[in-house]
Amino acid sequence: QVRLVESGGGVVQAGGSLRLSCAASGSIFTITAMGWYRQAPGKQRELVASITSGGRTNYAGSVKGRFTISRDNGKKTVYLQMDSLKPEDTAVYYCNREPPYESFWGQGTQVTVSP
Repeated sequence: QVRLVESGGGVVQAGGSLRLSCAASGSIFTITAMGWYRQAPGKQRELVASITSGGRTNYAGSVKGRFTISRDNGKKTVYLQMDSLKPEDTAVYYCNREPPYESFWGQGTQVTVSP
């Protein structure tokens, strides 16, 4: 059984920063590529960043240069450092495998960026 718990969201002004964390349970974490996803109101969930078990990263064009994904396999945690936030980054942020497993979706963490 794998459980993913996201935290670190909040309300921030445009240009500000937040750091999201995703704590995982289960033994597969260290061999699994992980991703951060987001879903804005009225929009489909989208992948914003991913990281392989070896640390190779990939980013959506809309966040490249502003967001940084990282992982600590010893702590079974994946992070998303978000800098230079924009109002269009407002969404619920989730972590999951990349590609995602439906049964792994957690509650997510809300990020709200005010103008």
